[in-house]
Amino acid sequence: MKLLGVIGGMSWTSTAEYYRRINLEVAGRLSHLGLGGLHSARLLIHSVDFAEVAAMQRAGEWDAAGELLAGVARQLAAGGAEGLLLATNTMHKLAPQIEAATALPLLHIADATGARLQAAGFTRVGLIATAFTMEQDFYTGRLSERFGLDVIVPGAVGRADIHRIIYDELCRNVILDESRDRYRRVMADLAARGAQAIILGCTEITLLVSQADASVPLFDTTAIHAEEAVSFLLS
Repeated sequence: MKLLGVIGGMSWTSTAEYYRRINLEVAGRLSHLGLGGLHSARLLIHSVDFAEVAAMQRAGEWDAAGELLAGVARQLAAGGAEGLLLATNTMHKLAPQIEAATALPLLHIADATGARLQAAGFTRVGLIATAFTMEQDFYTGRLSERFGLDVIVPGAVGRADIHRIIYDELCRNVILDESRDRYRRVMADLAARGAQAIILGCTEITLLVSQADASVPLFDTTAIHAEEAVSFLLS
């Protein structure tokens, strides 16, 4: 099994979910092959202090954040990692800086998600995520250019509510029924606007909603990325 370097901590709640999902998938795949069920993933995790990163996000200090994560990537490479996984959607804005820091492959979350949507035959999809991911081009543009997807996002009020719930609640491991109801309404509106499927484009969102909360297929980026990680580990 390969050794995968994980840049985590953004937030700790989603990194914990990554760890759980990756290990369940490794054990399941190897058990299915008759290799026993005690296997766990070979992971090297560097969990950053999210308060520092979030402050850089709010201030628009993306270059400084890129330098921070590039430094983490170099540390993971020095520790023997054979590939990198950035356990967050938003910070893939800085994927070019991270990729430039080492010669290791970065398992890009938008590529993994886009490939799944394309294979399923969807062309118009909704996206709920942080405001950075919904409003900037680094994510939606990549999905459009590489996978031919027409990506729609909630209106201004919906985007603000989605973003606030992520940072004020989900990143703090706070799960509220009224926030789930708000997400349901936003997703229903995206479906009414023609979204054939919806991307859960922030790794914390899976803590709040599931397929039962939407009328169209949901694509959980945390689960998709974790599965890609296991494919890399076992390749």
